[in-house]
Amino acid sequence: MALRNSCAIRESQSGDKSPHSEIAHESFHMFNLNAVQAAIRGQQLDGWLLYDFRGLNILARRVLGIGEDAILSRRWFYFIPAQGQPRKLVHRIESGSLNAYPGEATVYLRWQELEAGVKSLVQGAKRVAMEYVPRNANPYVSRVDAGTVELVRSFGVEVVPSGDLVQLFEACWDDEQWAMHLEAATHTQTAYDVAFDCIRQKTKNGGIVHEMEVQQVILDHFKKHRLFTDHPPIVGVGPHSGDPHFAPGPGPAGNIKEGDFVLIDLWAKCDKPRAVYSDLTWTCFVGRDVPDKYTKIFRIVAAARDAGIERVKIAFAKKEPLQGWQVDQATRDVIDKAGYDQYFCHRTGHSIGQETHGNGANMDNLETHDTRRVLPRTCFSIEPGIYLPEFGVRSEVDVFVDKDEKVHVTGGTPQTEIVALLK
Repeated sequence: MALRNSCAIRESQSGDKSPHSEIAHESFHMFNLNAVQAAIRGQQLDGWLLYDFRGLNILARRVLGIGEDAILSRRWFYFIPAQGQPRKLVHRIESGSLNAYPGEATVYLRWQELEAGVKSLVQGAKRVAMEYVPRNANPYVSRVDAGTVELVRSFGVEVVPSGDLVQLFEACWDDEQWAMHLEAATHTQTAYDVAFDCIRQKTKNGGIVHEMEVQQVILDHFKKHRLFTDHPPIVGVGPHSGDPHFAPGPGPAGNIKEGDFVLIDLWAKCDKPRAVYSDLTWTCFVGRDVPDKYTKIFRIVAAARDAGIERVKIAFAKKEPLQGWQVDQATRDVIDKAGYDQYFCHRTGHSIGQETHGNGANMDNLETHDTRRVLPRTCFSIEPGIYLPEFGVRSEVDVFVDKDEKVHVTGGTPQTEIVALLK
């Protein structure tokens, strides 16, 4: 359960593989008009209207490949029709801001000219995608303000969510990234060996080790294997493990000793351009035999995790469309049935990309009802948890659906029992 937001830009070409995706995917490093228009036609839209004001719509900037350091202080619009040349609307002060992209530009100065320009951009279009979701039901996609959507609608245009379009150019990995993920997953998996060994050695014969010391051992392991992480790992002992976003700090409450339960959540990627993350969570007990109270909760969480994985595998095996909320519900049903629904306080999983939280579909029917489809070449976590006052259990794996729609669970074999460190 990492804490940041992410994206990656990808290319797509038209095709008819399955209900999961109308297009196949290949890597690219710049905006590809043919790929975007193929995706627009695949979703039976008349166009995609990209809009931004001072970085409020980071998705539009990333789809076009506009760097975060680009200085754009005025409103701009870029309309990509299903067929034909795109059209641009830019302010006079920044009239060359979209020169890198195909299509003719209209330059506005006054607000009246801006509104007339938007009308001209969408003229003839009936259904247009924007970074908008009704009722702001999915804030990860809904980046365009209500007033701009009202303006576009005033010209007789139906505005529909662009979430699945964004995924195609933000969340889909190429083969190089898939290979880098597997490399990172090897080292994130072995990070548990060094972390558990640190705890084991330090707590023998009545000793103690602090959460922050274990955290540093993991960071040293990442450095040794040339991995990068945007935030130190979570190491939580006892009640700290019951806080899903716990951050270790100094003080005796972070001491780990024999008889303690510990949760470790870590994430990292190769220190290479365009690398993508691996994100895993395991639990351990500092003792010979794991008490039943921990084992009982772990087995429920593991069963929920496995139900989520199975839901993905069955959908792709049957060539059935699958939406993010459905994966969440599969895991949540297991925990609800066991009577711990109030203790599962977050979504099942998040999109994974060049940063730990990507802009693909989240496995979520709690915080949002995520109707974005789970697409080939995307990766996401499955990490249900039960968080009690005295301890919490989470079991996290990463799932990648490859270009042939084979489902992979990465980071080694999912945890099947709490690791007894002193056994």
